[in-house]
Parts: sequence; C-alpha cells; structure tokens
Amino acid sequence: MFKKKRFLFCTIIISILMCGDVFCEDDIQLNGKAAVLIDGMNGRVLYGKNEREKMPMASTTKIMTCIVALENSNPDDIVEVSDYAASMPDVQLNIRSGEKYYIKDMLYSLMLESHNDTAVAIAESVGGSVEGFAELMNSKAKSIGAFDTNFVTPNGLDAPEHYTTAYDLTQIARYALKNKKFMEIVNTRNYSFSEIEGKRNFTVNNKDAFLDMMDGAVGVKTGFTGKAGYCFVGAVFKDNKKYITAVLASGWPPHKTYKWQDTKKLMQYGLDNYEYKVIFDGREYVSFANVENGVKDSCQVYAEGYENILVSDKDNIDVVYNVDSKIDAPVKKNQVVGSVIININGSKYREYCIKSKEHIELRDFRWEFNAIYNRFLLDFL
Repeated sequence: MFKKKRFLFCTIIISILMCGDVFCEDDIQLNGKAAVLIDGMNGRVLYGKNEREKMPMASTTKIMTCIVALENSNPDDIVEVSDYAASMPDVQLNIRSGEKYYIKDMLYSLMLESHNDTAVAIAESVGGSVEGFAELMNSKAKSIGAFDTNFVTPNGLDAPEHYTTAYDLTQIARYALKNKKFMEIVNTRNYSFSEIEGKRNFTVNNKDAFLDMMDGAVGVKTGFTGKAGYCFVGAVFKDNKKYITAVLASGWPPHKTYKWQDTKKLMQYGLDNYEYKVIFDGREYVSFANVENGVKDSCQVYAEGYENILVSDKDNIDVVYNVDSKIDAPVKKNQVVGSVIININGSKYREYCIKSKEHIELRDFRWEFNAIYNRFLLDFL
C-alpha cells in the first residue's frame, strides 16, 4: 500500500523560455468585443480577448442546432412545419405551416442561409418542442466542455439567458467539425431541394464569404442580431494545422466586414507564429524510485505520453516530474507511482502517469523463510 503522505522524490523542471513575455491581446487590434483563436487539434487557446465573457451569439447558435440534429435524427426523418415555425422572422426560407421536408434538406437551409423558420422546425421535430430541443443543446454543450453557455432558442434570436462565450463557441465548433456530415454541409456552395410533395423547389446558397478569403478556409457559421452584433466562427485547415476562431460583437451595421477582418488577423497570427514542436516524450524519461520493505531497494519507473503540439516563440513550457519518495512493497508492474505535469504559460496543459516498470515482492517473513529454505535445498543437493 502507498503511504498516505506523499513526498517529492525528484522534481525536474525543463523550461523552454523562448520569450520573456506571453502574447497579450493588445498586440492584435480587433473590432470584436470578444475573440479567440484555438488549436483545432487539442482545443488549446493560442490567443484570447475576453474569451470567457458571456455574450449573445446570434446565429452561431445554429452550429449546435445542426450537430444535435445530426446526432439525434436520421437523414430521411420528416419535419412537419408548425404554425410557430412558419411565423419566425427573417431570415426565412418561408416554409409554410403543414408542409413536410426531409431533415437532411433542412440542415442545408439552416447552415447555408441561416433560416430561422427552418431552425425552429428542426428543433420541434427532433426535440418535440423548442424547449425540449434546448435541453438537448444544453446537455451537449456541457458534455463538450462549454460550461459558460446556455441555449434557449435553436436559431439564436435574442432572448434572455441565451448566451455563450467566444471560447465555448470554438469548443462547440471543434466538436462539430469532427462530424463528416457537418463538414460537408458547411462547405457546400449551394444546394437544391423541395418539400416532400414536390410542389415547391428551393436553392440555398452559402453566405459564408470567408470560404474564399484564405487558403484552407473551412466554413462554419455567421451571425447577427441587434443585441449580438456581427459574429462569426471560422476555421482554417492548412499545412497539417487546424485553427478555429470565434469573434463576437464585431461591429454593427454598416460594419458588416469587421468580422472577416478580425478572423483573418487571428488566422494569420496563428499561421505566422505557431509551429509543431515535441514538448514532451515519455520515452526519453528513465528514473528510479525507492522501495521500502521490498526484495529490491529501488524500482525502475517510466513516463507515459507524447506531445507534439503547436507552440510559438512566446510560449513558456515547464515539464515537472513528481515521483513518490518511497513506495511500499509489494509493487505491481505498471503501478502508478507519480505524475508528469506539463504547464504552458503558467497553466496546466496536460498530466500523464509515471508507472513502475517491474514487479517487486514484499520482503516479509514468508519471503525470508522461502529464501532460506531454497538456499538450504541448493546446499543439501
């Protein structure tokens, strides 16, 4: 058994001091009141401005609407339009009460042209009601780690207690972009469909201008309301790098282009300043821990984990190894005896286990008796 009180056996701090100062938000001039750039591979924040502040998010809400619908319905499920759904204000597909559509078609209307009536029709079909669908949205948000988010509507129209943060939005987008169908929808330029009886035909066109602004651009979602201002969540997948950004309250009319300017600045900062670097390789760690009351006085230990991540010359990285000063025998092979903590810019990034590499028996009366008996047999024979 381990002793309850643990001591520091060895602490090795590897400091990669590539720059004295951590990048601060004043180094990029943005119009948005809140903004964030994350590494799309691991969700790490690379730049932030008020990224944890709760704010309205307009139609960027529909990222969650889409992913919840994809995960809780089948493509050929039928959506019947209610009076309430048909009554939603612009932007509208102008669906009519009583009409029926396939949900696979409605999702293109939702994401390409951000139709508010479509969003409510989807929500009522999948969740039974707008309120029921909001519960699904909020549950999914918590499971993703978006703890400062609360959904009330599926379309993002201004409502009390409907809010998120720039940080949460990027985590939601990061999750959604792992879904192949979601990726297909948001990167589609135009899509045609009809209501099930074929009486009315529609073509929806992608309104995400960012798709043509940068190499590797991945469309995600725009948004605007009078309370939220212009909002945008975007992504760039280029040179094996994945960047995701969110900007909130990036101007009001007539400044419709501010959100694109902010997004391009954030993306370019990421592309210009971050490269992949191995900051931790557990295979390079070789050490020993003291064993008490064991048949051996020490035990070889090893560290798990490997981290090759995007870092800049402004990042300060500390890797700290903590191993128990004494381990009580018996020690099992692969028993956890310590941890490796990786800190980036003073914040904990990742933790890995340090484990024993061998089994060491307890040196007790039975072991001593067996050892003497075996020696006796060898000498006698």
